[in-house]
Amino acid sequence: MNIDALTVASTRIAVREKQTTAKALVDAFYLKIEAEDPAIGAYLTLSKERAYRQAAHVDELADRGDDLPPLAGVPIAVKDVFTTKDVRTTAGSRMLENFIAPYDATVVTRMEEAGAIILGKTNCDEFAMGSSNENSGFHPVHNPRDLTRVPGGSSGGSAAVVAAGTAVASIGSDTGGSIRQPAAFCGVVGLMPTYGRLSRYGLIAFASSLDHPGPFAKTVKDAAILLEVMAGRDPMDSTTADIPVPKYAEHIGQPVEGMKIGVPLEYFEGGLDTDVRAAVELGLHELSKAGAEIVPLSLPHTAYSIPTYYVIATAEASSNLARYDGVRYGLRSTEGKTLSEMYRRTRDAGFGAEVKRRIMLGTYVLSAGYYDAYYLKAQRVRSLLARDFDEAFAKVDVLVTPTTPTPAFKLGEKTDDPLAMYLADIFTVTADLVGIPGISIPCGKSKQGLPIGMQILGKHFDEATVLRVAHVAEHALVSRVE
Repeated sequence: MNIDALTVASTRIAVREKQTTAKALVDAFYLKIEAEDPAIGAYLTLSKERAYRQAAHVDELADRGDDLPPLAGVPIAVKDVFTTKDVRTTAGSRMLENFIAPYDATVVTRMEEAGAIILGKTNCDEFAMGSSNENSGFHPVHNPRDLTRVPGGSSGGSAAVVAAGTAVASIGSDTGGSIRQPAAFCGVVGLMPTYGRLSRYGLIAFASSLDHPGPFAKTVKDAAILLEVMAGRDPMDSTTADIPVPKYAEHIGQPVEGMKIGVPLEYFEGGLDTDVRAAVELGLHELSKAGAEIVPLSLPHTAYSIPTYYVIATAEASSNLARYDGVRYGLRSTEGKTLSEMYRRTRDAGFGAEVKRRIMLGTYVLSAGYYDAYYLKAQRVRSLLARDFDEAFAKVDVLVTPTTPTPAFKLGEKTDDPLAMYLADIFTVTADLVGIPGISIPCGKSKQGLPIGMQILGKHFDEATVLRVAHVAEHALVSRVE
């Protein structure tokens, strides 16, 4: 069996129809990981015992002829910011290098209950803070499409395993673009659901009002299946919405004829790579051919999204990361002779440069005398950004934009310029700030053969429409991305 061609849907069928077994799939994927991942660096920890135990359970169901759950036998990977019971969870940081979580994140539990097999934990920027996966406390991830380039971040490992075929699908998290941007760079599908659609229980917090779990997949249909499995109210997370979860996979085949697709002018201005512009415009042309109406419009406060994001996100990070003090769990320095010295030495040794930078910035904007000038003002601008989207969605069904301003850049190209690195998320951070769903799908390639992503944004809790438009665009553009 060619495991590179497997999708979520086809894997379940293959196991059900006895074309293979779950155990044989796990064997094959671990052989592929052993052969190919050393050059990519996408996995931090493999969970072999857990994977084979789950495979045996799935095979037992298949042997009995039971109706298999929707993800039966599907080998997946999990970003290392989600806790996994009895399997190391590091958040890509030396601070948690040896941390073994006592419980599973809700999205992990739901995936396994649906029959998925967790192969291992994927590399990421430390505490999900980064746009290139070069901020990992262990080693960078290389883009499988071009090993000299970044896979994007912070969920670079999760995007890379799908692109490399060392997992059929994966779970990531998106705080400022950390699912959609690496999906674009690696040429896969990355879906960020509405804030509150998926539980954050067991997700190691970066910025609690911005963190969104979500799936990576090879196809829009696979993403729809994964979302349906993971979504829904969770009593362990009070921010999850008690809203019915649609049958996403059943509705994505509907046409887009008569729909209105907004094109925000601010996303197509100076600084956009010409290849990216051409590929996204082709995607819009294909949607127009399918019967959708293209509606140019404005999101006037877009220019303020990056500074607003980096005030709010760092403020929340400063608060969330205060718990890593060497007292309760994680790294503890043995060199400090006083409590304050132990705190200082622990945090200095455990955190990398980017995490320290964001903690300091967040502490500054929350401090007396600066709170009103920075944090409070950023929250007010966040409201203006939300108003922009409300007004836009009163006119159109979805918005279509580039996912990133450029294709994947070279490893090391932006590590000495944090501001240039932050601008890699310029088209993605706004959706996190306002909590709407978004997806990135492959829409073409650059002259160098690098993947380009097209972003589709929708109304709160209207993932069904986002997926519907994405599915039509995906099939219209298939020849451009192969």
